Amino acid sequence: MNYDKIIVIDFGSQTNRLITRRIRDQGVYSELYPHTIKAADIEALKNVKGIILSGGPNSVYDDNALRVDPSLFSLDIPILGICYGMQLIVHHYGGTIEKTPSREYGSAKITLQKQSRLLAGLEENETVWMSHGDHTTALPDGFKRIAYSPSCDIAAIENDHSNLYGVQFHPEVQHTQKGHTILKNFIFDICGAHASWTMENYIDTQVSHIREKTEGKNVILGLSGGVDSSVTAMIIDKAIGNRLTCIFVDHGLLREGEADQVMEAFANHMKLNILKVDAQKRFLFALKGTVDPEKKRKIIGKTFIQVFEEAAEAIDDVAFLAQGTLYTDVIESGSDTAKTIKSHHNVGGLPKIMKLDLIEPLNKLFKDEVRTLGKSLGMPETMIERQPFPGPGLAIRIIGEVTEKKLEIVRKSDKILHEVFASNGLDKTVWQYFTVLTPLKTVGVMGDKRTYEHVLAVRAITSLDGMSADWARIPHNVLETLSNRIINEVHGINRVVYDITSKPPGTIEWE
Repeated sequence: MNYDKIIVIDFGSQTNRLITRRIRDQGVYSELYPHTIKAADIEALKNVKGIILSGGPNSVYDDNALRVDPSLFSLDIPILGICYGMQLIVHHYGGTIEKTPSREYGSAKITLQKQSRLLAGLEENETVWMSHGDHTTALPDGFKRIAYSPSCDIAAIENDHSNLYGVQFHPEVQHTQKGHTILKNFIFDICGAHASWTMENYIDTQVSHIREKTEGKNVILGLSGGVDSSVTAMIIDKAIGNRLTCIFVDHGLLREGEADQVMEAFANHMKLNILKVDAQKRFLFALKGTVDPEKKRKIIGKTFIQVFEEAAEAIDDVAFLAQGTLYTDVIESGSDTAKTIKSHHNVGGLPKIMKLDLIEPLNKLFKDEVRTLGKSLGMPETMIERQPFPGPGLAIRIIGEVTEKKLEIVRKSDKILHEVFASNGLDKTVWQYFTVLTPLKTVGVMGDKRTYEHVLAVRAITSLDGMSADWARIPHNVLETLSNRIINEVHGINRVVYDITSKPPGTIEWE
């Protein structure tokens, strides 16, 4: 199905992926493309109704500034520039961009100078989020100022005749109170897009694509039991049935009792073809002595692929490896214009030469979209609402070298955390929660004796799609119960701390 599309061109902003997310919230498909995309490639995409030029850290007047194909402005497709994107439009048409006396970052008040299609529905004064070190000091011919702020003389512009618009602030972030309205005006009123993108349509498209790509050959999938790999398994099963074999690798990095739960759910309940591989010793041996988190992730990713390929030798005509890679995984593993935040095992751990081709039916979806997809596929809520669990498992919840003793500490403490949250009704309201074993040791007193044992961190966050997150405000009495139980029941821990870092600046996982 050819959906109407709004494409976002990437100039390196850490929030540009949120633009695509906000557009999808409107039922219109959106995807991020590199700034090097050619106008002819955009035309070939079909049904592109609008283009958004994202923000970015560069200055448009620098010699090494990121540019866009000039022919893009001749496509007769509405364009909205955000921050750097607005400055790029101004610069392209001969306006003036200069450095601001001081960088502006944070909440600001804009005043609407005139009514416009882009800002329709806004009050005369609105709160927005600014993040820029340059500003527009002179507009090109044909452009008008439609908003300003005390510190930004030209905060929004339009050339209604040419369907060119720009905002110096960021409508995609929640701090811009009417950002949703601004994007909605651009998508529907200016671009004329139709809200035709649904999970049902996405399923039909992916099922057809998987059938066409596999051409009767077999597929193997690394099934962890998490939401991502589970939904991947179900959509591929819908497409090719018993030509899918799920390989469940018990790498010894799972939570307590998890291996048995996975086999029960998928082999007995969901009736999928599933092969269990016991590789616990292999993974621990491969990780021995490794401390650096990036190296741990890559070792795990590489070992996963090796196990898959070896298991595939027992299956006839296997040509494809399926993975539950999400859009956020791809984003955080880096792009042409954004720096790598951290490698994901199903992105950064792949060897340069792999014997199997990849199938990644979820790699354009955010986490909450995957949950919606799972519901559309008829999966039980207990599986769909399972909180995220990283592919590298508990290995990245142990800071430093992974050992069996440390794994046991994390398993026991994680189990206690889940029990305490469930008994206090927090399992339904907190998006993700887990424990992290730190390499720090502190002095304590137990039974009138001195102890010198590990510090354990508790992480609990609220989020929608994993792109941003806030630390969960857990009642003090719950934290007290949790700390007492962990220290009393888990040998090797004498201090518990609670992580109150949001994302950004932190990430959800510690490694």
